[in-house]
Amino acid sequence: MLIIFLAAATKQIKNTATTTNTISFSGEGKISAVPDVAVISFSILTEATTSKKAQDDNSVKSKQVVDFLKSQDIDDKDIKTAGYNVYPQYGYDKPLPVPLGSEVQSYPSYYPGNQKIIGYQVNQSYEAKVRDLEKVSAVLDGLVKAGANQVNNLGFKIDDEEKLKDQAREMAINDAKEKANKLRKQLGILLGKIVNYQEGGYYPPVYLKAEAMDTGGYGGGGPLPEVPTGENEVVVNVTITYQIK
Repeated sequence: MLIIFLAAATKQIKNTATTTNTISFSGEGKISAVPDVAVISFSILTEATTSKKAQDDNSVKSKQVVDFLKSQDIDDKDIKTAGYNVYPQYGYDKPLPVPLGSEVQSYPSYYPGNQKIIGYQVNQSYEAKVRDLEKVSAVLDGLVKAGANQVNNLGFKIDDEEKLKDQAREMAINDAKEKANKLRKQLGILLGKIVNYQEGGYYPPVYLKAEAMDTGGYGGGGPLPEVPTGENEVVVNVTITYQIK
């Protein structure tokens, strides 16, 4: 029993040393690349006196929009419905004249406050990927002509982003290891095995808000909107923790 106890105690001390006598190094890897896919978010809004009529009318517009996207060689897999909502529209009864003798003489009429449903609105939102960036301006212009009421966002992204993340991760790990090797020599310590690894990253798509785009050509036959793609940046940060021997 004493031998078993000593073995367990020795193992515990060894594990404790592994976690307490440690040192950590951080590294960063950064890759810049030109986006190869445009992501367009847009909506179709339709109003009618009944829910069915609003949905039927919206379906007609949606088909026109989808048919237009397909005519631009956009695959079915790159066109998806992001949201579908039906909202009641409220109004008030017909205004009545202000009664004679009322203290409020500056208003010719007033609302009696009886609110009721006067119609319905259907809001169907879409997301479409355009892989031929030369067509982005034409697609933006054509969407509105085909029936889209709102172009909410235009974003540019890298389709195979995982490949860039792998490259950035390798750079970050090498950066951390170089720092570890340099400090090891400066401090005169021996580094053991890696006991912990943490990773974070920052890889945002580039978005242009609808109001930031030149929409002067929408539906009017004017110049198409300018949509420069710029560059995207993939950043991976790592922290490597070593045991100190």
